[in-house]
Amino acid sequence: MEQPAGARDQRQASSCFSHDFNKLSAWTQLEELARSPYDLTAPGALSPVRIRDYRAQAAGFDLLYSTQRVDETVLAALQGLAEESGAVAQFRRMKKGAVLNRIEGYASEERQVLHTACRDIFAPVSLAPAASDQAKAELEKLADFLVALEAGNLVNEAGEPFTDLVQVGIGGSDLGPRALYLALVACKIPGRRVHFISNVDPDDAAAVLNGLDLAKTLVNVVSKSGSTLETLTNEEMVRKAYVEAGLEPSRHFIAVTGKGSPMDNPARYLRSFYMFDYIGGRYSVTSMVGAVMLGFALGYPHLIEILRGANAMDLAAEEPDIRRNPALLLALLGIWNHNFLGCQTLAILPYSQALSRFTAHLQQCDMESNGKSVTRQGKALAWESGPVIWGEPGTNGQHAFYQLIHQGTAIVPAEFIGFRTSQHGRDLLVEQTTSQEKLLANLLAQALALATGQPEDNPNRRFAGNRPSAVLIADRLTPYTMGALLALYEAKVVFQGFIWNINSFDQEGVQLGKKLATRLLAHYAGLRQDSGYSGAVADVSGWALLEAAGMLLPK
Repeated sequence: MEQPAGARDQRQASSCFSHDFNKLSAWTQLEELARSPYDLTAPGALSPVRIRDYRAQAAGFDLLYSTQRVDETVLAALQGLAEESGAVAQFRRMKKGAVLNRIEGYASEERQVLHTACRDIFAPVSLAPAASDQAKAELEKLADFLVALEAGNLVNEAGEPFTDLVQVGIGGSDLGPRALYLALVACKIPGRRVHFISNVDPDDAAAVLNGLDLAKTLVNVVSKSGSTLETLTNEEMVRKAYVEAGLEPSRHFIAVTGKGSPMDNPARYLRSFYMFDYIGGRYSVTSMVGAVMLGFALGYPHLIEILRGANAMDLAAEEPDIRRNPALLLALLGIWNHNFLGCQTLAILPYSQALSRFTAHLQQCDMESNGKSVTRQGKALAWESGPVIWGEPGTNGQHAFYQLIHQGTAIVPAEFIGFRTSQHGRDLLVEQTTSQEKLLANLLAQALALATGQPEDNPNRRFAGNRPSAVLIADRLTPYTMGALLALYEAKVVFQGFIWNINSFDQEGVQLGKKLATRLLAHYAGLRQDSGYSGAVADVSGWALLEAAGMLLPK
């Protein structure tokens, strides 16, 4: 996308937010406060007043944080940290199209960051009108495509409707879309199904293709560059299956790619939808990357509800008062726990089976964004950046790893996610309580138990407490609340990046392994063509790679 007028000024002005996190005045204050954080195990520590007042609300969600080790003094210092680092001002600049995907003085991607423009179409005045117009144009193309499917104007060679869609993509083209599809499968159009192929492991594709009626299946191939090796390899495997079934792939395959990429080819794809450079893969769910699949599965109205929920949370993220901005508050609580209380990991624990893959998406969104060791000026960090993110749905996790969370030597902050009512509305009373009530009782009990602990003479049954957590809760998991939850975590991640003064929008760390894999693949190809091939590698590490490659070849 052509950068808007003033982009150079925006790029230069971004340096005004450059800072050393550990030299901010708020750092010194928070470091001192961390010497004696709020004691959640003290008598009356979790008073009704505290539980009532320590709540932030936006877009249908309540963030309950009374079980964090914070008090009014700490919250005031965190507010100061947000202001001193310019977190909200930077967020607004991001939404306006500032060139934030960059490292000053070094070669970098030099891109805008405008995933919010995909849902800015609902704002009275868009902060990035050019990008919002592009999002509207793609949504209109998608609406026409979905109407054609629904009306029976777009059918297979036998005149039958398409019932299935296979999404072929990896990373941000898989994790987020898969998480949202599974979260909202209760809302899907009857008779429609979606499947995902991401891993280049051939067994992944084979497992999906087995049992599919290919004649009634669309294949959505997602790659911004049109050259992602794993995706193209899987695409060719799926195309081969269509040819072997006597079907013409071009009548079944659609593409989500960059305009002008090798995949932007009407001879090979039934339809092409565009994604743009200013939307990073892990922030791309609300672009065509997720929208095409979600529109097929859920229908256009439900897709729009996802975007509306995300936009509502985007707007809430512009609120400067941290107590009225759940995304910013959650980001600051995470920084308090990680940088000042020394907690190295974060467990994200959805008490909703529908969110079974949401934590996996957040692992990428958070760890690929904030797993950085240099500032936006290319200097080595003198402070911790992103934590390790992990987790599984409750209550299953309670019977697996909660032992460590409660009594292990590592303090693991937790973020619980729950809903007051079930998604399907199918429940029953057992011993005078419903299953949903049991689910929520477990969620709240875990948060309280982690906070208050349990004194006991028997050391094996002693719980130290003072293990921080927060609870995100909404009425029900719907397309709207799912969009809001997605946008909340996206904003949380970028807020933390702004405060740490790191670039949350590139992912150079994945490139080295790709380069080495390319060299190994060249070696495999050479061996296949010439049994006497020994490899043309000069450096010692290269020879080590070839030796390792030989060990992996089939015998």
